[in-house]
Amino acid sequence: MGPHPAVAAIRLAVRRVLHDVLNEHSRDHESAAAAVTAGATAGRGTGLRTAPPEPLVLVACSGGADSMALASALAFESRKLSLRAGGITVDHGLQHGSDLRAAEVVSRMTGLGLEPAEAIAVHVGREGGPEAAARDARYAALDAAAERHGAAAILLGHTRDDQAETVLLGLARGSGTRSLSGMAAVSGAAGRYRRPFLELDRQTARKACMVQALPVWDDPHNADPAYTRSRLRQEGLPALEKALGKGVVEALARTAQLSRDDADALDAWALQADATVRDDAGLLDCAKLYALPPAVRRRIVRREAIGAGAPAGSLFARHVEEVDKLITSWRGQRAINLPGRVVARRQGGRLVIRQG
Repeated sequence: MGPHPAVAAIRLAVRRVLHDVLNEHSRDHESAAAAVTAGATAGRGTGLRTAPPEPLVLVACSGGADSMALASALAFESRKLSLRAGGITVDHGLQHGSDLRAAEVVSRMTGLGLEPAEAIAVHVGREGGPEAAARDARYAALDAAAERHGAAAILLGHTRDDQAETVLLGLARGSGTRSLSGMAAVSGAAGRYRRPFLELDRQTARKACMVQALPVWDDPHNADPAYTRSRLRQEGLPALEKALGKGVVEALARTAQLSRDDADALDAWALQADATVRDDAGLLDCAKLYALPPAVRRRIVRREAIGAGAPAGSLFARHVEEVDKLITSWRGQRAINLPGRVVARRQGGRLVIRQG
């Protein structure tokens, strides 16, 4: 008899991602080998073809049901494939005894056969609020771990429920299509982060842990009403399902994918249009910007602001809209102050965005 349906579902989702990682790793190795061979031929040396080394895939594991289900599936599937599997847990230091819990998670990962398995302690600042600060510290630690270990990918346990929450948070902020697109299945530098569970619900992961007798830790922050996402999880989504019926989570996740497709197309358009709206000095020409559709124009403005030093996570739609008025509703208004000490102003028919 095969595994429980929940276990089979999580293993299949992880298997697909691991095959993607292996295929990409093999292509990269072949490209590098071809370059070496070409160089050796030019230098009349010998280019030796070698088998690609086994890539390392890490799982970011908090000890919760989602990440423990992911860790177990990674450990299981990696044994059948030509890759190594390890795990990282991040100790945010926000709760008493967090170091002991992190050590326990490392022990669980080691028990699953993941190697390396390590805990990384981080300092959580205050910029952007507690949730954003913790997220920034966590990803910085994961990036550093990936570089240190030479990992090809890091698996994250975000589920379809997490995606639905992300879409609703973006909707509440009024942040536009990109925000409504939620989390990407592949993100980060060189596609480092992979999210195998975006099409699986949270209950499937929890069920998989239960039938495998995997111990899980429920983070009290996930039920703390002081956190916006926690309130949405405990009150907002249940209220929506009560008012609109079941299927809200699935519909929101579908909205995320449709929005991502639209946002990707608009981003590509904006990238192509960018070169056509600049003068010989490389400055943005307001008249040419004005002729573009608003969705394309604002993307160019946003990218220019980020390039000038405005933190992407702190640059909201209202900031971009105010800068956009320098193009579309020019009445001699003053410069616009943006996050990161960036200033946008209109000078001689040009939009100038620089560190102020």
